[in-house]
Formats: sequence, structure tokens, C-alpha cells
Amino acid sequence: MTVNSLGIYEKALPQDLSWKEKFNLVKKLGFNFLEFSVDESDARLARLDWTKEQRKEFRDLMWDTDIRINNLMLSGHRRFPLGSKDPETRKKSLEMCQKAVDLCVDLGIHNIQMAGYDVYYEEKSENSRELYVENLAKCVHMAAKKNIMLSIETMDDPFITNIADIKQYKKQVRSPWLQAYPDLGNLSAWPQNDPAKDLENGIGNIVAIHLKDTLAVTDDFEGKFRDVPFGEGCVDFEGLLRELVRLDYNGSFTIEMWPGDNGDDDPVAEVKEAKAFFDKIFKKVGIEQEPVD
Repeated sequence: MTVNSLGIYEKALPQDLSWKEKFNLVKKLGFNFLEFSVDESDARLARLDWTKEQRKEFRDLMWDTDIRINNLMLSGHRRFPLGSKDPETRKKSLEMCQKAVDLCVDLGIHNIQMAGYDVYYEEKSENSRELYVENLAKCVHMAAKKNIMLSIETMDDPFITNIADIKQYKKQVRSPWLQAYPDLGNLSAWPQNDPAKDLENGIGNIVAIHLKDTLAVTDDFEGKFRDVPFGEGCVDFEGLLRELVRLDYNGSFTIEMWPGDNGDDDPVAEVKEAKAFFDKIFKKVGIEQEPVD
């Protein structure tokens, strides 16, 4: 038996709610925390420039509703990647990371999930990889100074598909403040991966885990990495979660889904269904969710 906290991704919830309404809904739905997004959209990137007053208001709402944020998802690096050939884009990516670190300090967030792309919209090369490593080191130094963890996610992109890839970059940037954030869906979708062995070999570096289903990549199919209903994809959730219990993983899980951001008719109903799916598996494999007060 392990005790783990369970969170819900911000984009799963209805997007027309106030922050107070979102926080209250998180608790009502039975989650321990909300996962916060700073993606490539102008609206969410603007959160990095919140004023002191805006940060205080947001932090007070978390305190008042007794809901925390475990992770900040900095997927905005897809638009402004660390490995870009454009010096101005790289400069922007580093500025974003510093602002994200400072925002986490102000909001009491301890972990930044880094998107594991060297580049996304540009052509990949040895140079883009080298620039990524160079700037990843700078990001880790920024975070370490403020005791903020950076965790690289296993991606929907061939650059980093598993924890073994992340450990390779840890060899280049040696720091306890750089760790892994595996996504069980992404991990399972790539045919070259053995998710069970990867979790076993990487357990000492895992700080958080995404729960998401996917459709596997094949020779004639590029895979599907989001919006796959739970239980209809390629992820063996029961097997992998049972393994994580054996490995004594006590970190957080986040259900990653997008019904609110997609504008679905009833995102709350979809979230309830997803939570019921994992509640059943948690009970079966011996995971106890942290109590929701």
C-alpha cells in the first residue's frame, strides 16, 4: 500500500470559471491539487508577468479553499524552445524559465515540469540538441538557487521518449534539482520503450507522474498522444500502477485531460468518469489517495 496525492490538470476543468470556482471544484471532485499551466498561448504566458498583487490574490485563494498546486507545466517552451537556432528565441526561453521559477516561489509551487523538446516547430539537428543542453544547464542553475525542482516530461516527440533519455541529460547537467516527470501514456506509445523496465530503472529520479492514455506509434500510424478515453488506449494502467506500488513510489499523480480546454459539452462529467476509472484501479493495486479535507 502506498499513499499518493492525486491532482487534475487545469485544462480538464470548465474554462469560464473563476479561480475560486476552479479551486472549489477541484476539492468537490475529490482531488488534492490542481496542475497549473503556462503553455504557448499568449494568455497563459502572461501569467509569468503577474503583478505582486495578482500573485497575492491567487495565493490567498489557494489558502482560503485549501487547494494547492504541486506542479507548474511550462509547455510554453514548445513555442520558445531552449534549442532554437534563433538567439532571440533562446533568450526568450531562458527569460520564461526565470520568470516561472520566481512565480513558483511566490505561489508556493515546488516543481516545474519542463517540456522535453530541443525544438518543436523547427528542424532538429545536433546543433539544436547541443543548444538545448547548454540552456537546460542555465535553467537548472536558476531553479537550484531558489530550491525549485525542474522535471523533464517524457514526450509526444522523439527527442525524449523515456526516463532513460532524461537520465542521459542528467549526466550532462549534474544536479539534484533536475529530475524526471514520466507520462505513462507517452511512455507506452513509443514502440522502442519498455515502460515497466524504464520505471524500474528510473524510479530514483521520478518526482511526479502523468496519467494519460494514448494510441501507440506503429510503422503506418503516428500515434495519438491526447484525448484518448481512459481504458481505450495502449497503456496498461493496472500493471504499471501495481509496479509503482512495489517500487514504493509516493509522489503525486495528475490526471491529464483536456475536456474544458477543448470546449466539450460536459467536462465535469468527463473528469468524474476519469477519476472513477482510477479510483477503481487504485483500490485494486493498493494505492490509497491522500485524504481530501
